[in-house]
Amino acid sequence: MTTTDLAQAREQSVPPPAADSAAGQSLARLLRPYGWSFAGVVILQVIGAVAGLAPLLAVVELGRALLSAGPIDHGHVWTVVIAGAAGLFVRLLFAAASSGIGHVLDGQVQLTLRRQLAARLGRVPIGWFSRRRTGELAKVVGEDVSAVHPFIAHTPGELVAAFVVPLVSLIYLFTIDWRLTLITLIPVVLAVALVPLMMTPARTREQKEFDAAMGRIASSAVEFVQGISVVKAFGGSGRAHSKFLTATDDFVSTFFRWVRGISGVAAGMQLALSPPFVLLVVLIGGAALITTGGMAPADLLPFLLLGLGLTAPVAALGHGFDDLQAAGRAVGRIRDVLQVRPLPEPAHSLAPQGHRVELRDVRFGYEAEHEVLRGIDLVLEPGTVTAVVGPSGSGKSTLVRLLPRFFDPTHGSVVLGGVDLREMDSRELYRMVSFVFQDVRLLRASVADNIALAVPHACLDDVVRAARLANIHDRILELPRGYESVIGEDAGLSGGEAQRISIARALLAAAPVLVLDEATAFVDPQTEQAVRRALATLEGDRTVLVIAHRLETVADADTVAMLENGSIVERGRPAELLAQNGKFAAFWRSHPSTITGTRGGVPQGDELR
Repeated sequence: MTTTDLAQAREQSVPPPAADSAAGQSLARLLRPYGWSFAGVVILQVIGAVAGLAPLLAVVELGRALLSAGPIDHGHVWTVVIAGAAGLFVRLLFAAASSGIGHVLDGQVQLTLRRQLAARLGRVPIGWFSRRRTGELAKVVGEDVSAVHPFIAHTPGELVAAFVVPLVSLIYLFTIDWRLTLITLIPVVLAVALVPLMMTPARTREQKEFDAAMGRIASSAVEFVQGISVVKAFGGSGRAHSKFLTATDDFVSTFFRWVRGISGVAAGMQLALSPPFVLLVVLIGGAALITTGGMAPADLLPFLLLGLGLTAPVAALGHGFDDLQAAGRAVGRIRDVLQVRPLPEPAHSLAPQGHRVELRDVRFGYEAEHEVLRGIDLVLEPGTVTAVVGPSGSGKSTLVRLLPRFFDPTHGSVVLGGVDLREMDSRELYRMVSFVFQDVRLLRASVADNIALAVPHACLDDVVRAARLANIHDRILELPRGYESVIGEDAGLSGGEAQRISIARALLAAAPVLVLDEATAFVDPQTEQAVRRALATLEGDRTVLVIAHRLETVADADTVAMLENGSIVERGRPAELLAQNGKFAAFWRSHPSTITGTRGGVPQGDELR
């Protein structure tokens, strides 16, 4: 298959962003599958809101009936009382039904969002996570999904009340006196006139800055907690965690700037909609009309009661729009994660023939303008160990992360058994490749489940055998429930012990290709020797790629690839490279010797294969 054919196949196997429903989420599309349920919530709320006016109208009619001249019509009075009570009952019933359905709907939407996020995060390149802050992703999956709750469960009722209640009230008040109705609307008009000031570009920019500051402080807080041991050991948290303090100061200044920008407008709106101001406006207007004989005194009562009914929903409307904007921003951040392109999966996965690994003119950069790897050509034969060495920043970790396909090369290809990794689906790839890195992550599950992660149906005997080979079996038996102990609850493991668990996991997986990033960095020398013997006995026909920092690992390798500035500058057997007295020899001499039988770091006799 040519490079052009391969590119076309990859393009055909990846759906375009426009066809990806998860990537095109918005508030409208979010609720589309739940349209009927959401419509039911709104209809129930409309009925409940209108029915809620019945008690107020009953009080108005009672007042007008009792204050009017002539005998009291007791039948009419009781009819009004019963109508008011019935309206209150309907209000409570329909509001409860609307709220209940809204909360159920909210739970379904949040569940769907979290499932979509989990599915997408499970398909994005693993290397993508290393470029993202833990706190920011946690905010998206946690806080941002929860931010949809007010919009679905509460905002419909507030918005409906904000429009329906004033509309019905206005119709009723206009039938009594259109002049005083217009006067009663003065507070509402003043408050609405201030709304554009809350939505200026400056206010929008400050809100975005506030959200960004929240994300930074969440991320830095996670980093602060993870590094608290360093603070206790060395003190000087201001120096050790200046990033956290800077994020905190930035959040405070951003918060105060945002508050200063909206406080004056918000105070003006609250004053205009406050009950004392509304009553003052109604009383002044009503008194003027009554004293001039333009309105009967009894007709002032409905304006005093329903005037507050006009402003209270409008005040709630402001909070509803706040929730709507917050939900919109949250869904935007969720959409950004859902829009991350997953690793391309081929339409038809090809099965590799064997497990010979080839890197053909591989180039890769995390950023387009900066290449980390520059034209890597490397062959890993079955049954051999290839050690990658080089100074920090030379691209070693990036190179080994291409093999389990944490990233795809920007140029060239990584081939396993004659098949480009991009032509294999992820399940086939991870059946062939297992890996152990320095940065170990264990699940909050039993020790047995953590070891059997790649082989979930493995029997306990196989799990124990892998643990013995990784020299962790005896430590597991010391845990409260042995292999059933849950990590993070009743099982606390050190860094070296966690690394041995991950080594046992890789040994149990028995994949034909093994990638090791200094897998024994945190273990003691005795454990390291045991693990190295275990790996040696299991290597057999395996293809092993390892980042080597220790000379023992280099000495055991069949091939050494020396990296410098993203390129392989030397490769060959360790003894041959030492004899060339080049860059690898200088690297060897710069490391203290810890190999038995060596003098000055130079192997003697047949100590190097």
